[in-house]
Amino acid sequence: MDNRLGWIGWQILLPGSGRRVWDIIHHFGSPVEAWQASENDLQGVPCVGVQGARKLVQRRKNIQFDNLEKYLEKISCKVLTIDDETYPYLLKCIHDPPPAIFVRGHLPQDDCIGIAIIGSRKPSPYGLVVTETLAGELARGGIEIISGMARGIDSASHRAALMNNGMTMAVLGCGPDIVYPRENEKLMKQIIEKGAIITEFPPGTMPEPWHFPSRNRIISGLSSAVVVIEAAEKSGALITADFALEQGREVMAVPGNINNPKSAGTNKLIKQGASLVTGALDILKELGIETKDIKSQQKKSKKVTLEVNEKKVLAVLSEIPQTMEQVINLSKLLPEEVAAALTILEIEGLIRSLPGKMYINAGL
Repeated sequence: MDNRLGWIGWQILLPGSGRRVWDIIHHFGSPVEAWQASENDLQGVPCVGVQGARKLVQRRKNIQFDNLEKYLEKISCKVLTIDDETYPYLLKCIHDPPPAIFVRGHLPQDDCIGIAIIGSRKPSPYGLVVTETLAGELARGGIEIISGMARGIDSASHRAALMNNGMTMAVLGCGPDIVYPRENEKLMKQIIEKGAIITEFPPGTMPEPWHFPSRNRIISGLSSAVVVIEAAEKSGALITADFALEQGREVMAVPGNINNPKSAGTNKLIKQGASLVTGALDILKELGIETKDIKSQQKKSKKVTLEVNEKKVLAVLSEIPQTMEQVINLSKLLPEEVAAALTILEIEGLIRSLPGKMYINAGL
């Protein structure tokens, strides 16, 4: 056995247990020596104990590296160990990096800047619009968008990156062959084709609640900054923000409605010192990055010339969804005037239509 198999073996034995794995390996001096340790020797590791040693030895006997290699080849999945040159440099630098990661797709070069965009699984229309805007602008500017492929903000950020021909990476809390949530099967295929999915959990591992905090440390570990969009006071996104701070990453947050519980966590982050984000340039300036693409996009958006009726309709729309009837009442315009204005505003990307014929302002 060589070190490569040793790293992979320990990743399979104790996925999601980065610190424990490193304690064991450091105790014996190398992954191979740790792998070959007897049950009695394993009992001497403080974080293992008698019962833990027995379980590790039993599970170790069941691992068949040849079968694993064949299956990984079948699903076009690579395994990168911490000794590999292509293992992401930023992730390698955190306190407890996974000894090995499973990757489907293509990882970017280490000089590519990645920014994590995370938030609520049940975002408001405002949260979705902000996510699509930020992720889209950053992706067009050559920034890689990193998230966790969960429902809501995560999925919206991946889709926005893909729609803008950008790079995106999804970090999973399950095996590389498991689609979670199930409705993201198409999205997962698109990410693999144009970016990468990455996980520390071996094939066949189903999602469990305890997997996601572990997954979150990888999201932040891969990123130069973490941007939180809509998060309640007790949210997995805030756990990721905590990991980011521990890892020396920048934490940023988008301010939200003070009456919306989904914004309580993000507003609290800003109170505690997180950088306030109102646009993509805020993120880049905080990181000392200049991109001409984003600046030109913003200048272009400012050149849109609106007619009087279009300005009136835009003025009454906010992040709160409104029906056409509500827009008619607030704008004091005729139904046909409102319909025409809504069409133009949507074409210009200034508003967004939602299911149920509702409309919101996309520029807030």
